[in-house]
Amino acid sequence: MRPPPPPLLFAMLVLAAARPWCEPTPDAAGGCPRAGAADSATCVDLQLQTCSDASYNQTTFPTLLEHRSRVAVESSSEYILLSVLHHLLEGQCNPDLRLLGCAVLVPRCEGGRARRPCRHVCEALRDACQPAFDAIDMAWPYFLDCGRYFAGQEEGCYNPLEKLRGGLDVVEEALPSGFPPTFLRFTHHSYAQMVRVLKQTAARCTHVAKTYSIGRSFDGRELLVIEFSSLPGQHELMEPEVKLIGNIHGNEVAGREMLIYLAQYLCSEYLLGSDRIQRLLNTTRIHLLPSMNPDGYEVAAAEGAGYNGWTSGRQNAQNLDLNRNFPDLTSEYYRLASARSMRGGHIAIPQHYWWGKVAPETKAIMKWMRTIPFVLSASLHGGDLVVSYPFDFSKHPQEEKMFSPTPDEKMFKLLAKAYADVHPMMMDKSENRCGGNFLKRGSIINGADWYSFTGGMSDFNYLHSNCFEITVELGCVKFPPEEALYTIWQHNKEPLLNFVEMVHRGIKGVVMDKFGKPVKNARILVKGIRHDITTAPDGDYWRLLPPGSHIVIAQAPGYSKVIKKVIIPARMKRAGRVDFILQPLRIRPRTFLLGPRRSGPGGAGPHRELEESSQEPLGARRQPAAGGSKPWWWSYFTSLGPHQPRWLLKY
Repeated sequence: MRPPPPPLLFAMLVLAAARPWCEPTPDAAGGCPRAGAADSATCVDLQLQTCSDASYNQTTFPTLLEHRSRVAVESSSEYILLSVLHHLLEGQCNPDLRLLGCAVLVPRCEGGRARRPCRHVCEALRDACQPAFDAIDMAWPYFLDCGRYFAGQEEGCYNPLEKLRGGLDVVEEALPSGFPPTFLRFTHHSYAQMVRVLKQTAARCTHVAKTYSIGRSFDGRELLVIEFSSLPGQHELMEPEVKLIGNIHGNEVAGREMLIYLAQYLCSEYLLGSDRIQRLLNTTRIHLLPSMNPDGYEVAAAEGAGYNGWTSGRQNAQNLDLNRNFPDLTSEYYRLASARSMRGGHIAIPQHYWWGKVAPETKAIMKWMRTIPFVLSASLHGGDLVVSYPFDFSKHPQEEKMFSPTPDEKMFKLLAKAYADVHPMMMDKSENRCGGNFLKRGSIINGADWYSFTGGMSDFNYLHSNCFEITVELGCVKFPPEEALYTIWQHNKEPLLNFVEMVHRGIKGVVMDKFGKPVKNARILVKGIRHDITTAPDGDYWRLLPPGSHIVIAQAPGYSKVIKKVIIPARMKRAGRVDFILQPLRIRPRTFLLGPRRSGPGGAGPHRELEESSQEPLGARRQPAAGGSKPWWWSYFTSLGPHQPRWLLKY
């Protein structure tokens, strides 16, 4: 059941219902006048709240839709739609779609002439956002018809998103006199400052660094990543991918700052010729997302260090805890494991998950994960001083604290210790310090043995992809004062580097057929560890493994399996290369060795499930309307009476 429209929206709808309204028609002879704007126009101030952040401040009437006044625009169903669209789409394509719509509803006016927005901007946004409309069974709005209301660049169009993109432009910030370019400012960074620092860092190290966005927060802030590798922007064969994520809880800010400092440090040390950093960046692709929850950070930062409460700013702008918002695959794993019907990997996202409220930040992470074959990850938090690892959800749901290991318990302990063992405060022997209650455990703990919760990002990484993720609690103060940041950096610099280097433990290689063609989605099994990983599109794989002797199996549908024995030395610093050449089967087997069973109807195996589920973040998050009834969102427009936007319905 959907909640009723908020009071402000309801008042807007009632007002709109009392205004004259025009149903759009294919031609000018219909109920609506022809869309267009005169060559000459009288420019007036733009005074519409929904469009207050547009890249221009003057418009003209009549508009492209022949609205003849500000009141007429505010009363229109098109304007009502723009006012609520980011709620209906749960933050997706926000604020891009709203600004694009504003460019049509209240066109830009300058020099006595109305200007049209660019067609290529509309087309790019339509291609990116159409799946979000399909997901809620809503037609693409008629007034965002790229061919009708937009212009080509040769016609002098403008980009209505220019102000939005301008916020990410590099603006050089002068260093204090006499300081070298490697100087780090140990200070808190606002969103704009964070973006500027990351962009400047990528510009300094353009041959090994690049920034990119994985999506937007609910309030429209870019989720900006900076990556480091010898070929930034592309995956290299057998080069492992690592991601570090900070600020998943908006008021836990130390991780955000550590990753901003780490980005600058990696760039500077690479330029200075550090053997360690150059070797690391030449053999590893590292992705840093300093802030997964920039909206929550703004709430916490408004209170400031020392004044921030334990929960203020923790959630995103939808009041969702992002580390409880991922699909609960752990419950499904326990169910399947009890029946011994699977090996514990690449579990499909259940359909019912998309019927709930899924944050755009969560969707961005899931899309990111299916785009890049991550091997290792860490999520940086605050509130204690300890490293935890999966599972975070107890194998007995009623138990709040219960040791609940994954099949890769030995490897996860090594990963956690790689961080904790070189962290000076985590190794401090005082039980009275922050995190002292974890001292006897070596400052590491199984997540569910600490406290159990569902919907966590680490469990999802492990059960839905090849990625092993740990959670690092950086200290008991969630929003530390600036004077503490230098010390926190000194404590965490070496642990961060040591952890990233752990991605080179275990084995790696390529799975190919007898002609040398890569076999993607082949499964790599390890005897005694009921968790498989799959090969990337280029046929390469990485399997983190603890020291010891292991039996490794490679298999794929239509090929005979290949079995090899490998020995991992105790002090191995570089992954061993183990390639597999698969021979085609002469006859189709009846069964597929050790493959996980389908967890839902349809499909043709675990690989197809993974591919199908990867489309769900933009295409299946709501139950369809039953029996031909109106979609759930139609209730937002029912008070418009005969002026309801029926052009949003799919017939």
